[in-house]
Amino acid sequence: MTAGEVPALTVGVVVLTQGNRPIELDRALRSVLNQTGVEVDVVCVGNGWAPTGLPAGVTAVHLPENVGVSGRNAGVDHVRGDLLFFLDDDAWLPGPSALAEVAEVFRTHPDIGMVQTRIADPDNPAAPRSWVPRLRKGDPERPSTTMYVCEAAVMVRRALFTEAGGWGTPYLYAHEGIELAWRVWDAGAIVWYAGDLTTYHPVSPATRHSVFQRMNSRNRVLLARRNLPWVLVPAYLGVWGAVFGWRNRADPDSRAEWRRGWQEGWHVDPGERRPLSWRGILEMTRHGRPPIV
Repeated sequence: MTAGEVPALTVGVVVLTQGNRPIELDRALRSVLNQTGVEVDVVCVGNGWAPTGLPAGVTAVHLPENVGVSGRNAGVDHVRGDLLFFLDDDAWLPGPSALAEVAEVFRTHPDIGMVQTRIADPDNPAAPRSWVPRLRKGDPERPSTTMYVCEAAVMVRRALFTEAGGWGTPYLYAHEGIELAWRVWDAGAIVWYAGDLTTYHPVSPATRHSVFQRMNSRNRVLLARRNLPWVLVPAYLGVWGAVFGWRNRADPDSRAEWRRGWQEGWHVDPGERRPLSWRGILEMTRHGRPPIV
């Protein structure tokens, strides 16, 4: 580095995998290692799998059993950087400047605490609407504030991630991104959907649908139990129960899975309860979405 040159920002990158997609995992890791404009410190966390055959420069962490998305937490202490980037093992960065562009959002907007990029499948333009994390989906390339993130490609300030408690442990998958976003808002920072920046991810097959319905219901209950003041719990669960019932009024199998998940959500240990502050709730409401919808 020459005199007067600003050192490159370090981004700690965590990729979680079960080891069942080796080709996709290699693509994901190499897309990260190919980044320019930032230094990357990369860890691959094996969720019930001992990582092998990783590219040079990637640290391996082995979890003896699959603990779900919260397995990402195990990788954080193994990477450097004030910014953390979490990437699905079947996602990949579209170009060598992708991480530097996301990091620039944090540099120019110190009030932003977490960013989700636009997620797209380059081979399937019909991306799920759920990949656009807001009520008014509209143009997926339009940036905006958001009250939740799709966990496939997320960058967050390390200090806020630690303050928020990391990825919630009881969920396995689905809704961790809502909890983390709520807690970042509650800490006084903005959660941003960078629709003008892109990460690639394949569209998931429809065979996951029935399992997702049960987990969606289960985790809605857990999310409310862990994060909402008790007075808001009936409103939140009532709204989402009504939305789901209307959307699936002609699908009795999905409604049956929802009921199973609902019952499970009330019987599973939710872990630590950290109700959102009313200040945080009012701030989320001011930005267009109170935590009951």
